[in-house]
Amino acid sequence: MVIRKETTKDHAEVYQLIKEAFETAEHTDGSEQDLVCALRKSDAFIADLSLVAEISGEIAGHILFTKARVGNAEVVALAPLSVKPVYQRQGVGTALIKEGHRIAKELGYQYSLVLGSELYYPRMGYRPASQLGVELPLGIPDQNFMIAKLRNDAKPIRSPVAYAKEFGL
Repeated sequence: MVIRKETTKDHAEVYQLIKEAFETAEHTDGSEQDLVCALRKSDAFIADLSLVAEISGEIAGHILFTKARVGNAEVVALAPLSVKPVYQRQGVGTALIKEGHRIAKELGYQYSLVLGSELYYPRMGYRPASQLGVELPLGIPDQNFMIAKLRNDAKPIRSPVAYAKEFGL
């Protein structure tokens, strides 16, 4: 498996991959692929944090981290993570998250937010964001809005979160 930065040539394949990955997802509104297209055009986009995983030349997974704010602190928000169904449960998602965290840390980010499965993301160091005093967007269940500390020396953050407007939160 090779993890690399997404290129514009990948966009059509990634669009289909995201659509396919979320067709059977438990929590989905069916527009994740359109969200990625909108985020690529937004001020929140970080080109170095739009990654794909390739297996035998085929894109098996994609992850996107974009800018978000918690009070005055700029953090990254993981959304979405997509793995083709045929490659799920084989470590593709874990590898994408680890590489994304490594790059985000290298870029100076101290925290990563995610709105996702309370069964999956804690394995990657995420815990309920409310435990650190991060205020959830209205209507979001506490157990699904999580944060991971990317740096041991991360400064405490205790404020409301502001996602890119494209998220509609």
